[in-house]
Amino acid sequence: MRIIFLLLVASLTVAQKPALQKDRQVLMDFRKQTEVAPANIPLATQRTVSTKVFRKYLTEESNCSPDFNAGDSTDPLAAARKAGQIVPRILDSATGSFTGPGESQTAYVIFVGECNASHADNFGTKRVAIFQGPRLIVDLDVDFKRDIVRKTDLNSDGIDELLMTSGDMNQGTVVEMAALVSFDSGRFRVLHDFGTVLDDSCGSGRPGSTSTASVLYISDVVPGNMPKLTMENYESRCNKTMRWRLVSTGERDD
Repeated sequence: MRIIFLLLVASLTVAQKPALQKDRQVLMDFRKQTEVAPANIPLATQRTVSTKVFRKYLTEESNCSPDFNAGDSTDPLAAARKAGQIVPRILDSATGSFTGPGESQTAYVIFVGECNASHADNFGTKRVAIFQGPRLIVDLDVDFKRDIVRKTDLNSDGIDELLMTSGDMNQGTVVEMAALVSFDSGRFRVLHDFGTVLDDSCGSGRPGSTSTASVLYISDVVPGNMPKLTMENYESRCNKTMRWRLVSTGERDD
């Protein structure tokens, strides 16, 4: 009987969600660069999501009208969306409880793909659409954030936050920014903007190229409160074996 009791306790311990430790721990280490595979979203899901989010849209870039003109609009991207001159696709997704505790939801990051959007426009806006079953409950612009790098519940309130990144690449230099965001009660809020977390010129081939990457930490974890968020910034020359050295703490002054 004692053996059965011990096995039951062990199984319950394994099944429990591991609690966040109070001591400092890594939230995300941007020194560890990995190739991110494109989200494998079935075509049927792509079409279902796009149809519920957009009044009208195109399915191929080749269908963009060469005669479309935003006219005197001060926001040509908004004009393209209104005219249906967009080719949306889902970039990323996550499942969790985003608008309230205990909800079963899916958050989709959508690249809107406004026709003729330039590099200066980050090639188009980005949105997050949250579905609860087949029902669209949140549809918000997320200020060009395009990747979900981690889902968290840092204050243990049952509502998941998302650590999201945005970025750009130009002439072999990659720049990436990160922010912790929330969709609690259907409102988009930036809980913490970390600013630039990666600045890597190694792909440029220029002499003296370097990579600067940040490590994000949480500490003082107490259920019901957001933990303390800090960051350290490291730099390395561009070698096969990166040798990182600490250069600063806190948000970078770019």
